[in-house]
Amino acid sequence: MSRIAAQFAKLKAQQRKALIPFITAGDPEPGITVPTMHAMVEAGASILELGVPFSDPMADGPVIQLASERALKHHVGLRDVLAMVRQFRHQDDTTPVVLMGYLNPIEVMGYEAFAAAAAEAGVDGVLTVDMPPEESAVLVEALRKHELDPIFLLAPTTGEARIKRICDQASGFVYYVSVKGITGSAALDADEVAARLDLIRSKTALPVGVGFGIKDGPSAARIAQMADAVIVGSALVKRFEALAQESDKIPVQAAAFISELRTAMDG
Repeated sequence: MSRIAAQFAKLKAQQRKALIPFITAGDPEPGITVPTMHAMVEAGASILELGVPFSDPMADGPVIQLASERALKHHVGLRDVLAMVRQFRHQDDTTPVVLMGYLNPIEVMGYEAFAAAAAEAGVDGVLTVDMPPEESAVLVEALRKHELDPIFLLAPTTGEARIKRICDQASGFVYYVSVKGITGSAALDADEVAARLDLIRSKTALPVGVGFGIKDGPSAARIAQMADAVIVGSALVKRFEALAQESDKIPVQAAAFISELRTAMDG
């Protein structure tokens, strides 16, 4: 059983939902990423989503775009991110880590070489935002060969037939984007999310995580009532921006926010 599947099974047995924080690797400087990952796990994070810095993160709003820019100033690339995961695994061999990013760096490395390197580093899943499922067969084959979960996005506008097609290719979990637009762009409509999750669950037995628009404890708690996982990005990364000149404070501040979300979700 993969780390992702094992984590969801454990949480289900505990009648709890997964909390998946997103941070950009190398933001605001490379040395703070791994300590922050450990701090978030200690505070209640279930799965870690690690963003690979990219110069044109088209799905992301200003907060995460600026995070990529801060990381790129330190020349943090895909191989550096894999090295961070490898370092994280020295102390934590159980918490799943998902890489989230864009296709270009993977294309440059090559699908097979990337999948082999990611598996060796201790990565568990890969979400490439700009890889259409219809064109993903070669990458998915490479990921599955190395026992990595290909994770796909579903949008509010995704049609029923395409939901089924995407879910059939996915493993680990599927990621439902709760709002139309970029990260951090709008407040979510809980009733609309619930209706869409019912449709998605009619097409797959995989856990469903919900992200985009979750900003605080109350919104995390609302989504936890209906989804299998709550995914939080911009609201967390914004705290990194505020502490960019005091990066040593980031692990503690990140842990405090994760603890707040975890408490709200469990309540």
